[in-house]
Amino acid sequence: MDVVIGTAAAPLRIAIVGSGPAGLYAAGQLLASEDPVCRVDVYDRLMTPWGLVRFGVAPDHPKIKSVTRVFERTARLPGFRFHGNVEVGVDVSHGELAGAYHAVLYATGTPHDRRLGIPGEELAGSESATDFVAWYNGHPDYADRSFDLSSRRAVVVGNGNVALDVARMLTLSEAELEVTDTADHAIEALRNSKVEEIVILGRRGPVQAAFTNPELRELAELELADVIVDPAELELDATSAAALEMAEQTVQRNVETLRAYATASTRGRPRRVILRFLASPVAIEGNGRVEAIVVARNELVIGDDGSLRARPTGVTERLETGLVLRAVGYVGRPLAGVPYDECRTTVLNDSGRVLDPLSGRPIPGLYAAGWIKRGPSGVIGTNKRCAQETTSRLIDDFRAGLLPEPPGNPEALLDRIRAAGVKIIDYAGWERIDAHERGLGELAGRPRVKLVRRDEQLERASAGA
Repeated sequence: MDVVIGTAAAPLRIAIVGSGPAGLYAAGQLLASEDPVCRVDVYDRLMTPWGLVRFGVAPDHPKIKSVTRVFERTARLPGFRFHGNVEVGVDVSHGELAGAYHAVLYATGTPHDRRLGIPGEELAGSESATDFVAWYNGHPDYADRSFDLSSRRAVVVGNGNVALDVARMLTLSEAELEVTDTADHAIEALRNSKVEEIVILGRRGPVQAAFTNPELRELAELELADVIVDPAELELDATSAAALEMAEQTVQRNVETLRAYATASTRGRPRRVILRFLASPVAIEGNGRVEAIVVARNELVIGDDGSLRARPTGVTERLETGLVLRAVGYVGRPLAGVPYDECRTTVLNDSGRVLDPLSGRPIPGLYAAGWIKRGPSGVIGTNKRCAQETTSRLIDDFRAGLLPEPPGNPEALLDRIRAAGVKIIDYAGWERIDAHERGLGELAGRPRVKLVRRDEQLERASAGA
C-alpha cells in the first residue's frame, strides 16, 4: 500500500532553522495542522532556544520575555524536536537538510549591525549596539567581550528602541540591575561604570523617530537619570507638522512625551539621558581609540521619491566621548545554498517562498520567516503574522503537490551529524540548563542567572541525560 505523506503514519517533515520567535511561531502553526499532519525539527547553532527573546530583549523587561511560555507549549507538542548546538552551514549543509525534509524554513534573523560608514568607525570604543546588547544578555559569543565604560559621556546613534534599551542599561542603578537576568559579567561592569551622560542621536526629527510609546515613557522612571530634551529640537518644519497631524497614535504620543520631557524640571539626578534630533555623526576622532564624535546638524528635505530625507546644513559640533554605540539597524547574512537579496539583506523571497534568482520562481520546499524574510521590523508579535503567511503558503504548496520528496530522512542525517562529533542538545537538555539557571536565580532573588559559556551549558545539558 502506498504511503500517504501528511498523515499520522507519514507526517510532512519540516526543518526550521532558527529557534527565535519567527521559528517557534511557525513551528506551532505547522504542528496545529491536521491536514497535513506535520513533524517539525528546529535547528539552532546555540544550545538555548528563543533567540532574541533571550538575547535581545532588555533584561529589565521581564514581561516581554513571558512570551516564552507560548513557545514552551509549542515545544511540548507531539512532533516537535529541538536540535541545539547544530550550526547550519558548518555542521550540516542546506543541501543535507533539503535532502532529508519535505520543506526547509529559515528563520535565522538578521544578526549583524549596520555600519555608519564614517571615518574613525574602526577605533576602539566605537561599538555595535548589537554586540553590547548580546554582551549584557549573556550571549555565549560575547562572554569574553569587554566595553570601556570609563568615560563620562557615551553617545548612542539611532532613534529606535534598541537605542533606548542600551541608554537605559547604562543608567540603571545597582538595585535596578540586580533584580534582572543581566549577565553577571555585565552587572559587574555596569556597577563600576563612570558614564554619567548618554546622548542619543537621531538623524531625522521627532516625528520620524522609531521609538514605541512604552519604551520612551519609561525613561522617566529611571532611578538615577534625568531625561533632557531641548525644546528647540522639537520645533517642527511645515512638512513634519503636517505629517504629525496625519500620523498614527504612536507617533503623536511620542511627540507629546518628548514635549513633556522638554518642559519638565530636572531632578538633579547623577546621570542624564539627552535625546537629540536632526543630528548625524560624520566622523569619530581619536588616537587609537575614541576621543570624540563630530556631529552634523541636519534639515529635512523632500527627496526625489517623495520621502523626507535628512540633509546636513554645514553646521557641526564636536562631542567628547570614549564610547560610541551604533544602533542604526540590522542586516542579514548570506546562507550557503539559499538565494540572498543583497539590496534588502534578506533571503530572496516572495511572501515567504524563497525564489530562484535566475527564473524568479519559487524554489520547491524552501521558505523563510521573520527578519531574514522581511527585514528587521516590527515587534515580537509581528513575527506571528509573518510566520502565518509563510506556513500558509507552505501548506498550500503541499496540497498543490509542489513539495519535493526527499531522498533521505532526518534520523540518518542526525546520525551523520553526531558521528562527526557534534553534541546535539535536545529540548530536555535545554530544560536542564533552564532549571539550573532558574535555581541560581532563585537563590539570588533574580529571574535566572545565565550560564554564558558553552562548556558550562554543555555540562549542564548533559547532566543526568
